[in-house]
Amino acid sequence: MDFTPTEEQTAARELAARIFGDLSTHERLTAVGTGSDTELWKALCEAGLPDAVQDIGLLGLVLLLEEQGRTTAQVPFAASCVYGLLAVSAHGSATQRERLLPGIADGSVVMTGALPDTAVRAAAPGELSGVAPVVPWLRDATHVLIADEERRLWLVRTADARCEPVELTAPWSAGRLTLDAAPAERLGGVDAYDDVLATARTAFAGLQAGVCAGSVARAVAYTNTREQFGQPLAAKQGVQLRAADAHMDTEAIRVTAYEAAWRRDEGLDYAAQALTAAWWASEAGQRVVHAGQHLHGGAGADLEHPVHRHFLWGRQLDAYLGCGSQLLQELGESIVHGEGEGEGDL
Repeated sequence: MDFTPTEEQTAARELAARIFGDLSTHERLTAVGTGSDTELWKALCEAGLPDAVQDIGLLGLVLLLEEQGRTTAQVPFAASCVYGLLAVSAHGSATQRERLLPGIADGSVVMTGALPDTAVRAAAPGELSGVAPVVPWLRDATHVLIADEERRLWLVRTADARCEPVELTAPWSAGRLTLDAAPAERLGGVDAYDDVLATARTAFAGLQAGVCAGSVARAVAYTNTREQFGQPLAAKQGVQLRAADAHMDTEAIRVTAYEAAWRRDEGLDYAAQALTAAWWASEAGQRVVHAGQHLHGGAGADLEHPVHRHFLWGRQLDAYLGCGSQLLQELGESIVHGEGEGEGDL
């Protein structure tokens, strides 16, 4: 395994860090409220970052999502790249790739995904009916990648469905998707669902690594400047230990996400590694954002404080990835059923 970024991945990450750092500020996030930052999304697309994911792979995307997570930038970057660009690139037909990929790259087409928790069925050939109760970034999306009851993937235009706003823990512009014989087109074959789900778990684990890194960085900065009895809080052993635990948890999320992403880019089986990354992101992620808020003392209880956004994002990602015990059970069952060292499918 070699997680050393390529020159292209490094350049993309540096560009993403600069754009997110310049535009996803506390003041701007406050002004945006619970919606998406359309100007930031436009800047990312004009810089060519969504398009770059085709060349830098899933590991490159994880690096970019870390930078988004550090600033809790409110854009549908993860969703559109995972459920759109990577899914269509890997499983779309030549016609679908030609029609959708240019729009996804320039931001005129925004994709999101509704899987695995949906109650959708193919009512007739090329038509879907049912409900996806919570779809992240649905209010920004032009298309939804949705799984039916048989785990087949379909592309649906949001214009052909009913979309109702839903507010989540984190401001993800989510919505409830209702389909009533909505026109849909198949994406990929029988293996597409497992691959897209594993890709999503890996990518959102990378996003959680960034959220946690941002929370730890804020806690470190705060405890080094906040004094108590003439000494910075960071001088206290209890504070140091709590921050150290949060740092190690963050590193565990990061390295497991890197491994899963690297394996996909290398064409290796990565389902078990994606589950492992998701488990760390869920279990350790909530520990880290709780620690970050706790280390801020009374300031951490302020809903307007920047660290509170990391807390909300961390808890939302925990819920979105699936609770830790659920993921661990799925991983254990895959091992029991003969997939051993993580070399099998979900």
